[in-house]
Amino acid sequence: MINAFLIKYAEIALKGKNRHLFEDALIHQMKLALEKTEGEYKVTKEQGRVYVHCLGEYGYEETVEALQRVFGIVGICPVAIYEEEGFDKLAQDVLSYMKEYHPGFAGTFKVNTRRANKRFPMESMEVSAELGGEILEAFPEASVDVHQPQLRLSVEIREKIYIYSQTIPGPGGMPVGTNGKGMLLLSGGIDSPVAGYMIAKRGVTIDAVYFHAPPYTSERAKQKVVDLAKLVARYSGPIALHVVNFTDIQLYIYDQCPHEELTIIMRRYMMRIAEHFAKERKCLGLITGESIGQVASQTMQSLAATNEVCTIPVYRPVIGFDKQEIVEIATKINTFETSIQPFEDCCTIFVAKHPVTKPNLNIIHRSEEKLNEKIDSLMEEAIKTTEVIMIQ
Repeated sequence: MINAFLIKYAEIALKGKNRHLFEDALIHQMKLALEKTEGEYKVTKEQGRVYVHCLGEYGYEETVEALQRVFGIVGICPVAIYEEEGFDKLAQDVLSYMKEYHPGFAGTFKVNTRRANKRFPMESMEVSAELGGEILEAFPEASVDVHQPQLRLSVEIREKIYIYSQTIPGPGGMPVGTNGKGMLLLSGGIDSPVAGYMIAKRGVTIDAVYFHAPPYTSERAKQKVVDLAKLVARYSGPIALHVVNFTDIQLYIYDQCPHEELTIIMRRYMMRIAEHFAKERKCLGLITGESIGQVASQTMQSLAATNEVCTIPVYRPVIGFDKQEIVEIATKINTFETSIQPFEDCCTIFVAKHPVTKPNLNIIHRSEEKLNEKIDSLMEEAIKTTEVIMIQ
């Protein structure tokens, strides 16, 4: 009987004259998500409502799962659709729906009616009251509670009759593509995939850059990051993943600079390279998974030192989260188990025993002067040899 889904959104409704642009973006993302499922669908916008009509056979759970990955959706309501043939037929259909989905119902309920079809002869309140009476007669153990009912039965009277009683939570946020584009610094850790998910949830399209250091990091480490990008792409859409060979730059910094400054100086060169690709891909900012105070390179002073080399904004969606909060989101989006696989990336291999936690920018500048022009040629080579993997 479930042959459609009513899609509920929240923030989009506040957009005033631009609302239709956000609705269209949401519908576009829904269509892309449903392309990967078995079945044929028609997505429509009707009088402030968005519906997914299922044409023929389809996989219920697969369809719901696909829609639950579309940012902008706050609720997914499975809907049974009936022909509009007057109140008596409507009452029969409501009772049929109740017997199918709530057999033997003995709790409290409320009927909400929305009469979009003004040709229907009864007012909404009258329809709700009459339907409530029919349900009480058919389900003698049930009772009405208009304030905190256990079951909310929604009836929408349009060209046809739409009946639903369940709202499956969606991910919320804004449709991807409505808020520009960013470049994610993606590692094999727990935090950066969560940062990518969080920024995509605000409507930002993302690409990514990963710093690879063979032979110190293995192909398995690289594959781990590709796998993480695929998991994030289930929510964000396609990602152009830039795999940068960072080995020569790291070794040169390791040879020339004080070891307690290694992490900060390496991060500064990562940001420079990431910004190059961000500008090339027309991104409006960099995105990192940094959280204040989590490690030495994430103190306020360290973050200020890495920010200094950037000419575009740096966004840190998990900046105020503690580790457990980040882990909970990683678990929800299924990146956690991949992130904890024991394949190290370049950020963890060249870590000093006692890294500086409050770097002095004047000292960092003097250390970087030792790198002279060679570091520029190494950066050029790293950029030129970058591998781009399209993650669908």
